[in-house]
Amino acid sequence: MPPTPPPLTRDLILATAEDVIRQFGPAKANVVDVARALGVSHAAVYRHVATKAELRDLVVNRWVEATMAPLRAIAARPGPAPQRLRRLFDTLIAVKRRRAADDPQVFAAYRTLAAGAPSIVAAHVAELVDLAATIIRAGVKEGTFRTVDPVAAGRAVLLATYRFHHPAHAADWGEPGLDAAVEDVWGLVMEGLRAEKSA
Repeated sequence: MPPTPPPLTRDLILATAEDVIRQFGPAKANVVDVARALGVSHAAVYRHVATKAELRDLVVNRWVEATMAPLRAIAARPGPAPQRLRRLFDTLIAVKRRRAADDPQVFAAYRTLAAGAPSIVAAHVAELVDLAATIIRAGVKEGTFRTVDPVAAGRAVLLATYRFHHPAHAADWGEPGLDAAVEDVWGLVMEGLRAEKSA
């Protein structure tokens, strides 16, 4: 007697969609191809995912969520703000580089699919800004950062470090000297945020 297949869930559909994309590319991120890979009818998949566009958005969101979990933990942790802010961006850079190196097909597909999911990308960027702002706000309160608008400063830090973590620059991440450039940029960021010492 053949084993009973696992119940069809949205998580299973999304995991299978990733496998299909990994094997055949982002053009195959559609309900029919995923249903075929699952061995079910496309009608069965449509009970969990309304449209091809929703399927693609859910796949992009799944990748974003995998990136965000360790960053949220850093922002929620106590400790001196300058070290926490640096750890946040070191982790963001490391996660993006690791995903690009470990699974280049899916990473390339993510870039393609993300271009068609602007609302998810905008929400992702807004959360990154918010996490940086949370730490900057704490730094202002503890006196290690000067008084700034935390959200504006968080957005500025994200833009200043854009080349090191945005997927559009993935081709640059293996360049010699990139780590030294990170240090140079980070030095300027800290200089801009650092509270002036009282005489």
